[in-house]
Amino acid sequence: MTARTAGETGEWRGWRAAVEAALYGPGGFYRRPEGPAGHFRTSVHASPLFAGAVARLLCRVDEALGRPARLDFVDMAAGRGELVTGVLAALPAEVAARARAVAVEVADRPVGLDHRIEWLTEPPQGVTGLLFANEWLDNVPVDVVEVDSAGVPRRVLVREDGTERLGEPVSGAEAAWLARWWPLPGEEGVRAEIGLPRDTAWASAVSAVAHGLAVAVDYAHTLDTRPLFGTLTGFREGRETAPVPDGSCDITAHVALDACALPGARLLTQREALHALDLTGARPPLALASTNPSEYVRALASAGEAAELTAPGGLGDFGWLLQPVGIPDVLPR
Repeated sequence: MTARTAGETGEWRGWRAAVEAALYGPGGFYRRPEGPAGHFRTSVHASPLFAGAVARLLCRVDEALGRPARLDFVDMAAGRGELVTGVLAALPAEVAARARAVAVEVADRPVGLDHRIEWLTEPPQGVTGLLFANEWLDNVPVDVVEVDSAGVPRRVLVREDGTERLGEPVSGAEAAWLARWWPLPGEEGVRAEIGLPRDTAWASAVSAVAHGLAVAVDYAHTLDTRPLFGTLTGFREGRETAPVPDGSCDITAHVALDACALPGARLLTQREALHALDLTGARPPLALASTNPSEYVRALASAGEAAELTAPGGLGDFGWLLQPVGIPDVLPR
């Protein structure tokens, strides 16, 4: 295989260990002051309509729970608190008065964040409400494997500058995961990402929910659509770039959400989920332009934002994994 860069510096290690250090270690990407929004745009940053839809989802969970005295909203991988802040602002006053808002993030608490928001590095236990993980699992580091010339899947090792070579054959639980969730043809150069750490991370997050709903939203693929050469990539200053594990860029890979799913889960596209939460992107009636021009302009802008959030081939194709815990399905089928 060819090296990604000309230099060869640093120790050889699997991509999981390399990304863990690059993203979350001292001085890592996710500890930098500009936060994720300085490098890539998620649904949260695309429009406040997304936070509004999540707030409506929380209200449906509240109804399913019988309107408890304390309603939890846990924002996993909260960035700088953009989503949890937007959800609090969008809640009806009666619900907001009972809401306990928790942001879970490895970075320090942002200055000036709403005092009502707790800032933790791990989700609290005994959640009664909604745990929402928007683009968290894609940043749970995973190892990469590549099929060698003999048709054997081997772990890909990498140095800090992005240079790669093949390591030992995959075995044990990782080999079993590949066989079940990402079976590889014996063709040299074919790649996969071992999603087992994400399955474990998701199961741990769901275990924090005593009653309510856990939702993971992410770039995703399923067993019948696994890409032949994997999805590992980097993002720097809003642009896709080579994944170099030196802390200078985000490193991400799409998520096998079907492997993460626990019994009783439901998998939707973001388009389907947001439509079920009354966000459609429908244009306002043209007659409104003559009767109330300013309202028409506002409605048209809102429709454009909703269309971006639900667009096929874009954000609308994100996967939503819904995992109810002790409550019925809160989205219509």
